[in-house]
Amino acid sequence: MSEIVVTTRTAEQHVVPGESGVSVMRLIKDAGIDELNAACGGFCSCATCHIYVDPDFTNVIPPISSDESDLLEGAAHRTEFSRLACQIVFQPSMGGLRVVIAPEG
Repeated sequence: MSEIVVTTRTAEQHVVPGESGVSVMRLIKDAGIDELNAACGGFCSCATCHIYVDPDFTNVIPPISSDESDLLEGAAHRTEFSRLACQIVFQPSMGGLRVVIAPEG
């Protein structure tokens, strides 16, 4: 089974099972990691599932959409590795994906 590695804001690491066709946001929430708010439920309308994708995986995930980029413009802690977890749909080729939950605000 493929997995993702999630680092929380307090630097705790969790290995989360990956399921093909499920968003990274849903995988994180289903694993019981509550730091990821995901207030809109995954509809790309709130940016509360802001994560940082490990640079080694940027070529494995789909490119950022203009809607996602627009939402992240308002994020206080945006970096070049910022993404919305709801917009990354897990595929087996993403096994080992490493993400960090971005600071609130």
